[in-house]
Amino acid sequence: MRRVFWIAVVALVTAGVQAARADDLTGVSRFLCASVQATVCSADGECVVDLPWNLNIPEFIEVDLETKALSTTAASGENRTTPIEHLKRIDGSIVFHGFEMGRAFSWVITESTGLVTAAVATDGLAVSVFGACTPLLVDPEGDGKDITP
Repeated sequence: MRRVFWIAVVALVTAGVQAARADDLTGVSRFLCASVQATVCSADGECVVDLPWNLNIPEFIEVDLETKALSTTAASGENRTTPIEHLKRIDGSIVFHGFEMGRAFSWVITESTGLVTAAVATDGLAVSVFGACTPLLVDPEGDGKDITP
C-alpha cells in the first residue's frame, strides 16, 4: 500500500512539473530557476519525494552563465554561491556541472521551455530536482535591481 501511495505522489508531482510555468531561454545568459519537486535517495534504496525547501534545497536559484555561477537570491538570506565548472549550449539545451564541498552537480535546461532537471550526488546520497526558469533582466532605471518579464 505504501508503494502505491508513493507512485501516486510521484505521478501527481511529475504532472505538476509539466504544467510549471517556464520561459524561453534561447540566447539568455542570466535567469532565475524555481525548484518544484525533489527526490532524495540513499544508498540503502530509501527514497523520499518532497517539496525542495523541506529538504534544504533553495526555492530559487539565480543562474549567471557569463560569470559561471549559481547563487541563492538575496531574499533567501542564505548568501550561497557555487561556481559552474563546465558549461555548454548544445542541441537546444543548456548543460552545466561542477563540484563543491564533496558534492557533484549537473543541470540540463531545455532552452525553448526553460524546464530544468538537476541532480546532486555525494557519497551514498543522490538528489534530483525538477523546476522551471525565467530570464532575469536588469532594471532599466539602473538601480541595480533585477526584474523578470
